[in-house]
Amino acid sequence: MVTHSASEGPGTLAAWLPEAGLDLEVVAPWNGEELPTGLEAYDALVVMGGPQQAYDDSSAPWLRATKELLRLAVAGSVPTLAICLGAQLLAEATGGRVEKGAAGVEAGARLVAKRDIAWDDELFADVPFTPTVVQWHEDAVVDLPPGAVLLAGSSRYPHQAFRVGSRAWGLQFHIETPPEMVRQWGREYGEAVLDAGLDPVALAELAVEQLPEVEACWRPVVVRFAEIAQGRGRTVLPLVAS
Repeated sequence: MVTHSASEGPGTLAAWLPEAGLDLEVVAPWNGEELPTGLEAYDALVVMGGPQQAYDDSSAPWLRATKELLRLAVAGSVPTLAICLGAQLLAEATGGRVEKGAAGVEAGARLVAKRDIAWDDELFADVPFTPTVVQWHEDAVVDLPPGAVLLAGSSRYPHQAFRVGSRAWGLQFHIETPPEMVRQWGREYGEAVLDAGLDPVALAELAVEQLPEVEACWRPVVVRFAEIAQGRGRTVLPLVAS
């Protein structure tokens, strides 16, 4: 797992992934730790969120190397879960485009809408049609990578979840947020929310109230991801029109 800041660490994934059978190795390049140069020793890759800009490699010295790991993962069909900034890095690494979101900051608990094709996806098949997620971002994926499959969207930002290749999933939103993490964002990542005329602390508290629903939906998805990484993913039969 690659993290990008102290305030956007593994969160609930620190428990969910090991409980599902994966040994979790967290690398913190923002704290001086070295990223691996390859993925041969790993069954999966997880890339978390952060305040950096995926389209600007100068916003953090390790972004270029993180993108290379994501390219290697896609090329090698290594199961990959990329969250928020991680999803933006996945898009940029594989031919998509990220920029500052034209619709402004998106923060708090929100609904996204699952696309029909997601019912056939190995990871998204059992996700409800309109799952609750936690949002806290200013940048957005504006162009998906060539050949990417859009799995979920919203009226504000259409590219909320996507798959690149066979087993690399990008989530613009968060699913791994314990209460203290969301509250910290309300305190520390609130400037853009205030500029939009909203109260970041109040938005964070409203999101905390929705976290049990977020866990009920997304913890099984993380378990499925761990099963895929361990070679035990399900085969999803495509829908057949009647």
